[in-house]
Amino acid sequence: MSSQPAAPPLAMTHRQIMEALTGLLAAFFTAILSSTIVASALPTIMSDLHGTQTDFAWVITAALLANAVTTSIWGKLSDLFNKKLLVQLSIVIFVAGSVMAGLSETIPLLLTARVIQGVAMGGLTALAQAIIGSMIPPRDRGKYSGYMGAVMAVGTAGGPLLGGFIVDSPLGWRWTFFVCVPLAVVALILLQITLKIEHIKRHVKIDWLGSILLTTGVSLLLIWVSFAGNPAYYDWVSWQSAAMVGGGVVLLALLVLVESKVEQPIIPLKIISERTTALAIIASVAVGIAMFGSTTFLGQYFQVARGATPTEAGLLTLPMIAGNLTGSVVSGLLISRTGKWKGYLIGGSILLIGGLGLAGTMDHTTELWQAGIFTAILGVGLGMLMQNLVLVVQNTVRASDIGTASSSVAFFRSVGGAIGVSVLGAVLSSRVSELATQGLAAAGIPVAGGSAGASMDLVDMPAPVREIMRAAYGDATAEVFLISAGVAVVALISVLFIKERPLSRTVDIQPETEPGAGTGAEASSNAESTTPELASAGR
Repeated sequence: MSSQPAAPPLAMTHRQIMEALTGLLAAFFTAILSSTIVASALPTIMSDLHGTQTDFAWVITAALLANAVTTSIWGKLSDLFNKKLLVQLSIVIFVAGSVMAGLSETIPLLLTARVIQGVAMGGLTALAQAIIGSMIPPRDRGKYSGYMGAVMAVGTAGGPLLGGFIVDSPLGWRWTFFVCVPLAVVALILLQITLKIEHIKRHVKIDWLGSILLTTGVSLLLIWVSFAGNPAYYDWVSWQSAAMVGGGVVLLALLVLVESKVEQPIIPLKIISERTTALAIIASVAVGIAMFGSTTFLGQYFQVARGATPTEAGLLTLPMIAGNLTGSVVSGLLISRTGKWKGYLIGGSILLIGGLGLAGTMDHTTELWQAGIFTAILGVGLGMLMQNLVLVVQNTVRASDIGTASSSVAFFRSVGGAIGVSVLGAVLSSRVSELATQGLAAAGIPVAGGSAGASMDLVDMPAPVREIMRAAYGDATAEVFLISAGVAVVALISVLFIKERPLSRTVDIQPETEPGAGTGAEASSNAESTTPELASAGR
C-alpha cells in the first residue's frame, strides 16, 4: 500500500537518535550549567559589586525575562528555518553574553550580559525540544526527554558545585562565566558533526508585529511586578503601577488581536487554546514559579543564613538535584514503556507541593539532613513534571507545529519563573528587613528605617549584626517556600483536569478531519494510516 514506503524514513534507531542528539544535549548542558553555576557565585558577586537583594533577584530575572520573551520567537523560527543553524546561532550569542558577564564591573553591565545570555538560552531550550519532537514519536519521546532531564539534572547539580569551587579558588567569580565559553565551542563543533536533520522548506512569513507586542507587553508587566512595593521605587497602588499594568494589558490585548488575524502567528491561538495545551501551560506557569522562585534562593539560604562556603552550598543542593534526576529519568522510561503519563504528573505535583511545604518549615536552626530530605522530595516532583508537561503538549499537535507548541510551554514556564523570582525576591527582601529590624531592636542596636535588609555584604558587618542578619535570612526563606507551595497547588488542579490520551507511535499527528475538509480520497487515506491511538491523540 502507499502508506508502507513512507514509514521507514520516520523510524530512526536508538543509535541514530543518540548520535543526532549528542551535540544538542551538549549545547543544552552548557546552557543549563551557565544558569546554575551563577547560583553559588551570586552572594559573592553581590558583595563584590555592592549589590542589594533586589539586584540579586534581577540577575536571575533578567536572564529569565529574556528567555521568556524570546522562546516563542525561537520556536516559530524553528518551524520556518533550519533548526541546526538556529541552535548554532544561539550558541554564538551565548558565548558573547558569557564573556560580557565575566568582564562586568557594575550591576547594570552584568544585567545586560544576563539578558544576552537569556536570549541564547531561550533559543537552546525551544530548539532542543523542537528537534526532539521532530525526530522521535511521542510514545518513545518520554525516554529521550528523560535523557534531556538527566542532562538538565547533571548540569543543575554540576553548576552550583563547579561554581562553588571556582569562587573559592584563586580564579574568582568571573570564571563562573568564562568557563562556559569552551564548553559552548565544543557543543558547536559536536552539533556540526552529529546533528543531521532534514529541513523542509516552508513559506516564510515572520510575525514581527506580534513579536514586538509580546516582548514589550510581557517585559512591562515583569518590570512592574519586580519593583512594585519597593520603597525606593513605587507602591503597588500608584500612578506608575497603573501606567505599567495598563500599558502591559493593552499591549497583550493587541497581541491577541494580531495573532488572530496574521497568517503565521508567533503564538498560534488555535494551539494554546486547545484544552490539553491550555491546562499544561497553566501547570507550567505554576511549576515555573515554584521551581525558579524557590530554588533560586536555596543557595542563598545555605550561604547567607547557614554560613556555608560557595562549595559547601553547592554540595548541600545535591539532594534536590538527585531527586530531580531520579524523577525525570524514571518517569520518562516508565511513560515510554506504558504510554501512560497522567499518573506521573499527578504524583509529581503532589511531591512538589509536599516538598515545598516541608521546606517552608525551615529556619536558621534546621538540621541540614532535614533540609536535604525536604529538598530531595521537591526535586523528585520537579523531575516528574517539567519535561513530561512538554511531552503531553507535543502529543496533541502536528509535527509542523511542534516547535511553536513546545516553545509556548517553555515560554510560559519562564514567565512564571521570572514572576516567581521577582515577587518572591521582593517578599524575601521585605521579610528580611522586618526580621532584621526586630532583631537589632531586641539587641539594642539602632537601625535607620528599613535599611537593615538592604545589603547582602555580611562580611564587613560587626559579628553581632552579622548573626542577626543570618537569622533573618534563614527565617524569611521559609515564607518563600510556603508561597511557592500554594502556587504549586494550581499545577495539581490543572493536571487533574487534563484528559489522558495515549502517546502515538509516529512522529506526526493526524488531526481529526473537519466536516467537508479535504477530498474523499484524502479522508480514506487518513483513515487507513491512522491508528486508534493516533485518532485519539488528534482529537
